[in-house]
Amino acid sequence: MAGTVLGLTACTAVLALVLHPFQVRAVRVLEGYWDRWEVTSRLAGVLVEVQRRKREGLRASGVGYTQPSVATGVERLGEQARAERGYVRAERIRVSAMRRLGPELDPSSLLPTALGNALRAGELAAGERYGLATLASWPRIYMQVSRRMVQALDETRDALDAAVNLCHSFLAIALVLAVALHDEPGEWWIPVSATVLSALSYKGAVIAAQSYSGLMLVVYDLHRFDLLKALHYRLPDSTEEWGLFSQLSDLFVAGGGAHARHQAERTVNWPYDHGGSGPDDGDGSTGA
Repeated sequence: MAGTVLGLTACTAVLALVLHPFQVRAVRVLEGYWDRWEVTSRLAGVLVEVQRRKREGLRASGVGYTQPSVATGVERLGEQARAERGYVRAERIRVSAMRRLGPELDPSSLLPTALGNALRAGELAAGERYGLATLASWPRIYMQVSRRMVQALDETRDALDAAVNLCHSFLAIALVLAVALHDEPGEWWIPVSATVLSALSYKGAVIAAQSYSGLMLVVYDLHRFDLLKALHYRLPDSTEEWGLFSQLSDLFVAGGGAHARHQAERTVNWPYDHGGSGPDDGDGSTGA
């Protein structure tokens, strides 16, 4: 048995190393980007509906409980204690559900897996709360984050990647061993164990993805104005913030080329701020 466990561990480590160069694709497979093939595309539609109902169930968790009123009398005090315990339990369930759900997702944006929706919650909400398109602005704002934030993001992403690799590795081993040991019932525990470990790894990947999405929200909370400073735009007040970030999102999404230049000139109408040393300082020129 020790040799079997050692061999299983070695195979898992080797497969994880082989998968490393294909890390992005490995994550996207578990996220549920399956539109390239007809069979998986149809399966994705079914699983999206499962995810939608699951999220609705989580959102309803703990709903219906209200803070019990103050009671008098021995019997009513006992009833109130039970009601308070029920309320506290329901509140814990509600808070846990909100943490797992993350920001609200439009039903049309749902992916067929929990991992995909955990990451999408950050990708479609982190910057959008301020008017920034997250996917287009993330490479730019990431360069402005603090060292501690970079460390937290990298550690969480490494945990996500490691869990995804382990999930794929254990699943591949389970499939191979299921075929190899199909006529040896006494050894069926080995592929079953590999399958359980694959499921646990996937659960770990979902938890890491939820943490990563949460950190993405924090990045935009703390560093969105650092992005403007890096671009040398004047900082807006509260009434101007949404409009400026929306204009920048249009610029980022447009990409490069002459068309993008035209879009920038038309949409980003905001003065530069070079800290008092640039040629555009104070002259009301617009960002392009």
